Amino acid sequence: QLQFVNSGGGLVQPGGSLRLSCAASGFALGDYFALIWLRQAPGKEREGVLCIEQENRSTYYADSMKGRFTASRDNAKNTMDQKMNSLTPEATAEYYCAVDESRCTISGHIKTMAGYWGQGTQVTVSE
Repeated sequence: QLQFVNSGGGLVQPGGSLRLSCAASGFALGDYFALIWLRQAPGKEREGVLCIEQENRSTYYADSMKGRFTASRDNAKNTMDQKMNSLTPEATAEYYCAVDESRCTISGHIKTMAGYWGQGTQVTVSE
């Protein structure tokens, strides 16, 4: 059974940090071309947060996340992480990890669809 096990979400104050982690079960992250983090806030469209292309080791960030969010993966542990710093209330959303067999971007933007993704974890940035 293919599954992502999420950890690290929760409530954080503005300016704080969180690390989200997804552990893959039933499949190997290393078998996929792209590891993607997506998010969706209530009433808003889904957006790509960041994405790693494993073959060429390229990492893509949405403009608003550059310099504040970082991505990592550990194929030996079969996990992918996202570290989020200097969080603002605008970062409040459900965050999803996903994998895909093709490149990270479409027309210069991180794509918002993927071959397989997990259930998501809630991040709330509030006083």
